[in-house]
Order: sequence, then structure tokens, then C-alpha cells
Amino acid sequence: MKKRITIILFLVLIGCKNETKTEKGIDKTVYEIWNSFTKANPDFSKDQLPESWYFHNNEEDANRLAELVVSGKKRAGSGLYSWYKDANADLPKIGTKHIITDFEGKAKAIIEIKKVDTIPFHKISEDYAQMDMGTTIEPLKKWRKAHWDFFASTMEENGKKPTEEMLIVCERFETIWPINP
Repeated sequence: MKKRITIILFLVLIGCKNETKTEKGIDKTVYEIWNSFTKANPDFSKDQLPESWYFHNNEEDANRLAELVVSGKKRAGSGLYSWYKDANADLPKIGTKHIITDFEGKAKAIIEIKKVDTIPFHKISEDYAQMDMGTTIEPLKKWRKAHWDFFASTMEENGKKPTEEMLIVCERFETIWPINP
């Protein structure tokens, strides 16, 4: 009898822990934000649920960047062109929507891509860096340091090294639906 109660309690705890997840592992807030957006914007009601993801590769940065997206301060994102080339993937397309989440996968905002450029690392502008970093305090210096370090660490995994000429895919976006519109 004691073993049966232990199993039941374990199952209840597991069920509660995953309460916000769907069977596909997507947090229910992702569906909720999309449903609220399409309810208010019926022209998009037939569109498929956009991809959901978070910026960066750690909890602190992912959550901080998600909040900058919600506030409208972060209006750009940067990726290596070689990532797209190596994956044989298309570059981002204008008009594409994404659901930005925190590190735990909870939806924070819907963004829409407005412009995509491919620019060498050393030619990134102060204006673009400000949009990507979400700050007006030394944005280019901060952008160069943060992105050089991040790109270098990911490139090292493939035996590559960053260069000043490496191409950066620069996505400019608009936050079209924050979690609390």
C-alpha cells in the first residue's frame, strides 16, 4: 500500500511540474500568446503557429534579452552567415513572425522580421548595434565584444576561428505583440 501511494504521489508531482507544457514540449504560453494575437488580428488566424525560441545560450542572457524585446529596446538579432550555409538553410525572410520566449520556454513576445542584411563583422554600424544590444551606452563596443566572444566559442566547436570579415546575418524586427499588450 505504501509503495502504491509513493507511485501516485510521484505521478502527481510529475504531472504538476509539466503542467504548462503540451504533449510536444512547447509551453502553453506560446499557444496562448499566438491565440490572443490572432483573436485581435483575425487576418492571421489561418497562419501556422510561428517558431518559438529564446536569444542566446544561457538563462541570464535569454531572460534579459527577452525583456528587452518586450520593452521594444531590442529590435535586432545577429547570426553567423556560415550557420545558414552549413545547415543549407534559407536566410530569414521579411514578414516572418517568431515567438520569443524566456529560457524556460514561456512566451514573452511576437516579433516580425522587417529587414535582413548580410554584413561583414567589422562593418556593423553603431545604429545596428544599438538595436541589437538594446542600449545607447557604448552599443558598438558591447556588440563587438559580446558577439565576437559568442561566435568564437561556437566556431571553435567546429574547428573554425572568427575573423573581422566573417559575414553576419543582421535581422531587424519589430515587437508586434508583447505578452501584456
